Amino acid sequence: MKSFHSTILAALLPYTSFAAVAVPPVILTEQGVKNLGLETVLVEETDFETTTFALGRTEAIPQNRSVLSSRIPGRVAESNLLIGTYVEKDEELVLLESRQPGNPPPTIWLKAPAKGTIIAVNATLGAPVEPTDRLAEIADLSTIYLIATVPQATAGKIKQGTKAKIHFPIRPDKEYTATLLKFAACPCPDPACALGQDTSTRSEKQEGADLNTTGIIFTIENPDNQLRPGMNAECSIIMETREGVLSVPTEALQGGASNRHVYVKHVTIPNAFDRVNVQTGLSSNDRVEILDGLLPGDEVVTRGSYSLGFAGSSGGPSLKEAMDAAHGHEHNEDGSEMTPEQKASAGDGDDHAHDKSGSGLREIFFMAATGILALLLVVVSLRRRQPADDNIELS
Repeated sequence: MKSFHSTILAALLPYTSFAAVAVPPVILTEQGVKNLGLETVLVEETDFETTTFALGRTEAIPQNRSVLSSRIPGRVAESNLLIGTYVEKDEELVLLESRQPGNPPPTIWLKAPAKGTIIAVNATLGAPVEPTDRLAEIADLSTIYLIATVPQATAGKIKQGTKAKIHFPIRPDKEYTATLLKFAACPCPDPACALGQDTSTRSEKQEGADLNTTGIIFTIENPDNQLRPGMNAECSIIMETREGVLSVPTEALQGGASNRHVYVKHVTIPNAFDRVNVQTGLSSNDRVEILDGLLPGDEVVTRGSYSLGFAGSSGGPSLKEAMDAAHGHEHNEDGSEMTPEQKASAGDGDDHAHDKSGSGLREIFFMAATGILALLLVVVSLRRRQPADDNIELS
């Protein structure tokens, strides 16, 4: 869809001048656009989300965790334990050699108590085993907890079922959606304390915690089993969603608080961009609400927008050259359409130039002919006088 501002500007060109515009468009060459790596998006009305930022950390759901152990003492004769491996229930994991006498000693396979991913291993070949030992820990990670910390004043505005967009630095190419489950048991950042699993030392851990914050627990679906406990995350908690809001990506917005502006692709001039002042509203994680200055269909520059502010004097075509090339006829130096009087004046100027050029050639030809004629007259005159001079010498 064509830019509204560029369309209006093009329609008014016959009646106005670019000199009346505060900031002329930035005009680049095709190569200049490629060098700046410019990218654009269409402005449209979409659902706008007001968000708040928080840091979080993943943790396995306590009810989905299980421990591999032995009821009899012995030693590890064989092990299939490997961290990160997914196992099914009753899958053989450790071959335990009993301490009971025998030749060979009796052995028994220790099997997985539940399906899930092995997240901890404490058994090595030949190591002694006691009934109190935790040989391995298994967790079903198809759904996982995310514990985020936010100010208590913010937490009071978060409702049950609130959604959050989650990004993991270790997986920057994927965005996860989390759902608020409940508030943490305490403001302590320790996962066990936040989940209410470690009540004996909770007061001690709270001493070093920020009591103005609280933990909130989200659930994340993890069907590909790529998320693990202990992964750091960046959370954009959605506080409010409004429909039909005009907004642009944050990277498209330039200038300070008093002169917010974006660059809009011109509709008729190739590789040209108009600077458009805008009034902004609320901001989300990656978008800014536009209250005034843009309309749906405008094509704004995102990537490379900052560089356009310094590209106006980069040696690209002039406004007149760009307008002449775009419309196929002559324009004034400021890019405006020429009036009939200006066109007539330009035509008369061309005629005068041709007349002057023709007059100059005639004058040169006339002077050359006159010079040649004068030279001939001198020669003839000298030849006529020569016999008279000879007679005088004889007498």
